[in-house]
Amino acid sequence: MALPQRRPPRRVVEEPYKVNERILAREVRVVGENVEQGIYDINKAQAMAKAQNLDLVEVSPNAVPPVCRIVDYSKFKYEQKKKQKEIKANATKVVIKEIRFGPNTDDHDFEFKLKHAINFLKEGAKVKAYVQFVGRAIVFKDRGFQLLERFSKGLEDYGKVEAEPKLEGKRMSMFLAPKVVVPKK
Repeated sequence: MALPQRRPPRRVVEEPYKVNERILAREVRVVGENVEQGIYDINKAQAMAKAQNLDLVEVSPNAVPPVCRIVDYSKFKYEQKKKQKEIKANATKVVIKEIRFGPNTDDHDFEFKLKHAINFLKEGAKVKAYVQFVGRAIVFKDRGFQLLERFSKGLEDYGKVEAEPKLEGKRMSMFLAPKVVVPKK
């Protein structure tokens, strides 16, 4: 005898806005096109929306009374999604590049890493420079501090110190941000 197959539970998509019968307030402020704005009883507001073959959508639930708009809900949802996409596209993404030193970093290595940091700052990325203390090297905290200070002085023309050097565990780190951000093409 075969066991009956179980269906996976249906996923219920939570709507971001309350629509029509889901609005629980007794009175609402109604706004929208072809509507006289004002405060109406919920039943009257729903009747006004039905008369125009549109939906009553609660756009501001925290207002007193809640604000509802008479609009085609699918079109409204589409426009909201479009706005969110546009906001996301215009947001700048912060890139953080890390540069690691040891407390005994040689001059040549220092200059090499300084050049990399200059390129990162020119591209518009932030730079996190840190000195990693391994084993008993933690004794040389002052060397790490001097190294990071020298690093920040070398980058004065390209970036500004966002966070001063500070020791966290076995790592002393500092952040630098670019002075002028060049937009990428």
